[in-house]
Amino acid sequence: MAAKLDPTDIPQVAASDLNRPMQMLIEKGQGLALLTGLSEHDLRELETSLWSDFQTDPNTRVAIALRLRALVDVFAARRLKDMLLARGFKVIPAAIAAASKERLNTRFGFNAQRLLLAIDAATAPKPQPVITMPAMQTAA
Repeated sequence: MAAKLDPTDIPQVAASDLNRPMQMLIEKGQGLALLTGLSEHDLRELETSLWSDFQTDPNTRVAIALRLRALVDVFAARRLKDMLLARGFKVIPAAIAAASKERLNTRFGFNAQRLLLAIDAATAPKPQPVITMPAMQTAA
């Protein structure tokens, strides 16, 4: 059975399903793939592994593969790389969660600004409460 997908609106996938390729990359020593990018050969190798993991539903396999490719592409943007470097590894699960839900067009990819805003909201540092101290009195 051939997978039938609308290329202008790739279906959403579970974040855990989209996290599986990231786990495969970490196991292969390519955990910084979002920062450094992936070659076409690496992407095809990863997709081959995905095909064996998700044997039941071809639509899910294709959607995961396309979303992963688009996520790697959108991380070529300097703003997302800078955010990853500034905020650390908590950006990766936030990016995966956002990429699993955001609208994806195969021709244009993700809306980078929307993805950036979603990741920013999920990883923004929590504001610290301001502690006011009583005024100090000087000895006379």
